[in-house]
Amino acid sequence: MSPRTGFSSHAAAQAAESFVGRPVPEVVSAAGTIASCTFLDSGDVDAIAVAIGAPVEGDDELQPRAGTVDASARYGIDLAELAERAAFNGSAGTTHTIDLPTAHAGTAQALPWAGLAQRIIFVGVGQSSTTDLRRAGAALARATTGLARVVSPIAAGASDDDARALIEGYLLASYTPPRLSSAKPARVPADQLVLLGEVPDRVIDVASRHAWATWLVRDLTSTPSNIKTPQWFAERADELAEAEGLEVIIWDEAALARDGFGGILAVGAASASPPRLVTIGYTPFDADVAARASHVVIVGKGITYDTGGLSIKPREAMVPMKTDMAGAAVALAAVLGASQARSPHRVTAVLPLAENHVGADSYRPGDVLTLRGGTRVEIANTDAEGRIVLADALAYADAELAPDLLIDVATLTGAASVGLGRSHAALFSADADLVTAFEEAARGSGERVWQLPLVEDYLPALRSEVADLRHVPIKAAGGGAITAALFLREFTGSRRWVHLDIAGPARSTSAAHEVTKGATGYGARLLLRFIDALA
Repeated sequence: MSPRTGFSSHAAAQAAESFVGRPVPEVVSAAGTIASCTFLDSGDVDAIAVAIGAPVEGDDELQPRAGTVDASARYGIDLAELAERAAFNGSAGTTHTIDLPTAHAGTAQALPWAGLAQRIIFVGVGQSSTTDLRRAGAALARATTGLARVVSPIAAGASDDDARALIEGYLLASYTPPRLSSAKPARVPADQLVLLGEVPDRVIDVASRHAWATWLVRDLTSTPSNIKTPQWFAERADELAEAEGLEVIIWDEAALARDGFGGILAVGAASASPPRLVTIGYTPFDADVAARASHVVIVGKGITYDTGGLSIKPREAMVPMKTDMAGAAVALAAVLGASQARSPHRVTAVLPLAENHVGADSYRPGDVLTLRGGTRVEIANTDAEGRIVLADALAYADAELAPDLLIDVATLTGAASVGLGRSHAALFSADADLVTAFEEAARGSGERVWQLPLVEDYLPALRSEVADLRHVPIKAAGGGAITAALFLREFTGSRRWVHLDIAGPARSTSAAHEVTKGATGYGARLLLRFIDALA
């Protein structure tokens, strides 16, 4: 079949490629305070941002925090009074901007703030919890759109974790989605944020690295599917991995057939864009570290577009389906982030990539597929294709990659988002230590999870009269996220295993704090936090 035409032109594809892996805005640290820094008079600072806390229990007074008193003294203004006059409440994630006037040309006397930035931004930090500071950083990003240089002491005196949360919030909310248009974006982040108070470079580095990983997931997930074919995704993954010096293997359809990946081939059979399987491996560069390294394998669902196949979706349900490969983007970001951090653990990403389309070669309800390793699966619903490609990839990882820990991440079931909404991913594992570790990573990253049970009594729903397994219960009886997890477990051997169903938090209908509208990038920072904390 010939390749698609139209918007998927060479120029459009190149435009999309230019967004993949782009750098996040610059965050730097500087010694000193607003009272002592001489560079504030240089004229190249566009705004000063100061922190104001919400009233504490039993009091109705705003709480001046980092920089407020210094700024009041240097500017010769009672900022606390201005905040009260503006009815600013200091709650986390709120801002109020003051644009100071300039002196009249005929006035002999200079104003107290002459030479200083003429924009002061109050940033609400609530009670200064880690979540409050992440939201404060996000609010600061939105309040400084289009500026060149912003200076803030908001992180002065904060713990490393709190400073990191502030920076991550700022960088995540600075994100602008890809635009395949000649028009300039409606908003662009500030060029540079200068944090007064000497925030450690390592804190800035890890926050920037994790934010970059989230940007990468958002960029890939937001790319239109007429550009983002399985081959295109594989090429972008290859380019990013090559830049890190990582090992990449790509299976085309012939290699998939040769090696028995019957699930990936069936799901992708009806598309003009054939399926791919990609593995990307990071091994610690120090040979002694590599010899002791544990091996984490992350399998990410990579359905580059999902029509539902012959079990076709309604039109409204198809609209966001360019995002159905978010799990593969998260797995890719995790292995790249582990490499950038020089993790002491081996990390391999396995990306099964396919487009679930409708055509003469569509797989059908009632078909029996032979998956990698020989398991025969009866198909009950072609719109449950994610677990089929994941099963192939998990079976391969179990048999060939010898993981110490196997993780899969996928926008898998509507049941997970119905049960948990848009704020939490569904977490499944029989290993209590892994659950605890993921919950801790979720608290640190702000990417929340909620454990759901692997209910053994539901296993009979996956029995088939004609095959080894049925991938979807014929009579739906609830617990759809659980039966999907139980099906995937059948392909993990006896490995330590975690399943993350991110169908809810991977997409958002509106922006809120550090979460952007559309593709959220959920999961990249969660996995990187988890890997960083592994013993």
